[in-house]
Amino acid sequence: MHFIAIILGGIIGILVGFLGVGGGVVLVPVMVYVLHFGQHTAQGTSLLMQLPPLGLGALLVYWKRKEVDVAAGILCALGILLGGYFGSALAIGIASRDLRGYFGLFQMLAAVLLWRKHHAKRNAEAQRA
Repeated sequence: MHFIAIILGGIIGILVGFLGVGGGVVLVPVMVYVLHFGQHTAQGTSLLMQLPPLGLGALLVYWKRKEVDVAAGILCALGILLGGYFGSALAIGIASRDLRGYFGLFQMLAAVLLWRKHHAKRNAEAQRA
C-alpha cells in the first residue's frame, strides 16, 4: 500500500500543479475507492497530505512568475483556517455514507459550473467570429 500511496501522490501532485485543482478533489475519491479508506479517514488524510507540499511546491512555480496576490492569499487562508475548522466539526458528525454523497454532489456541481463557463466562453468567441 505504501508504494501505491507514493505513486498516487505523485500523479495527484501533477494534476494539482497542472490544473490548479485542490488535491482533495482527486485525493479523496482515490483514497476511498482505490485505498478503501472510509470517507472521514480519506478527508482527514487528504488535509494532512496537502498541508506542506501543496502550499510550498505549487506556490513556488507561481511565485517565480509573479502570479501570486499575497494579500488575497493571506486573507483567504485565514478564512480557510476558520472555515476548515468549523466545516470539519460538522463533517465528523455525519455518517460516512452520507458524507460521501455530499462530496459527490459537490463534485458534480463543480463539474456543471466549469462546463457551463467553458461553453459560455466558447459561444461568446463564436459570436465574435
